[in-house]
Amino acid sequence: MYKIIRDILFQFDPEKVHHFSMNTLHNACSIPFIKKIIQQQFSVEHPSLEKNIFGLHFKNPVGLGAGFDKNALYLNELEALGFGFIEIGTVTPKSQSGNDQPRLFRLPKDKALINRMGFNNDGVKSIAARLYSRQSTVHSQLIIGGNIGKNKITPNEDAWKDYAICFSELFDVVDYFVVNVSSPNTPGLRELQEKDSLKKILSHLQNINQGKQKTKPLLLKIAPDLTQEQLDDIIELSLEIKLDGLVATNTTISRQNLIIHNIKPINQVGGLSGKPLRQRSVEVVQYLSQQTNHQIPVIASGGIFNGADAQQQLNAGASLIQVWTGFIYEGPAIVKHICEALIID
Repeated sequence: MYKIIRDILFQFDPEKVHHFSMNTLHNACSIPFIKKIIQQQFSVEHPSLEKNIFGLHFKNPVGLGAGFDKNALYLNELEALGFGFIEIGTVTPKSQSGNDQPRLFRLPKDKALINRMGFNNDGVKSIAARLYSRQSTVHSQLIIGGNIGKNKITPNEDAWKDYAICFSELFDVVDYFVVNVSSPNTPGLRELQEKDSLKKILSHLQNINQGKQKTKPLLLKIAPDLTQEQLDDIIELSLEIKLDGLVATNTTISRQNLIIHNIKPINQVGGLSGKPLRQRSVEVVQYLSQQTNHQIPVIASGGIFNGADAQQQLNAGASLIQVWTGFIYEGPAIVKHICEALIID
């Protein structure tokens, strides 16, 4: 049924379809008995799915990656679909509209997307206020991650200030943080993955973190396009600064592994996600896990569509997984199907 609906929705602009679909789910979940039906249909609970990572308890290892619910508008609805955790953002200090539209493109034959959204979000104060309001009105065990970045107009030498602002503003309303320096859609952002720039940002955040009564897990999201030398630098820095985890990986600027090369979206600037990214993501996860002897937990992200994809990432050393593009192509039952495949009796 979803594939039929998807084929219809794919006839329309991807960004408009995203908002239409999520608003439809929101309206459905606003009716208590319908929300209960949705929860019963899509949620899977089993002791073997539960994970304790970063000092947090996850009801299952399947999360939704950053960029889907940037502004924390649909947390209740996504929780009803069974997600074990949701990563909001990327959040920046000031609101920004992102890059010009169109900026999201489907590659159906490849089960992929290309996006150049550009950190469009409501700004940290608005998002924090939304999360404070939810915290006071909704009883929920959902784990929420805060993916933080810098504004487009902020020069790289001042980037650390933007990350610090977001970290401080969101500290009391998210369960963990992910520093995003790996999106290809903000000019110059990936330069912050170089060791010295990254050390300045992460060290400052850890200083703030250590000054709190109780620290929050701090993770770093990395690009799939890093060289082995760059990965080694990331590992060394992660151990030095005592990062709690890594997210591997963000979207890629590569156009390798595509089946279709003669359609217009291929030539669009932006990050590629989905099936073509899966193998590289597995390789990076495996490398990080092996080189750190599993000292640093890794959240795997990239090309996960089903239980077999999830299991491959877990076998490679991942502690948790995130879906995004797979959610678009597989539909609202993706968490259920993955969880059912991962259950150990």
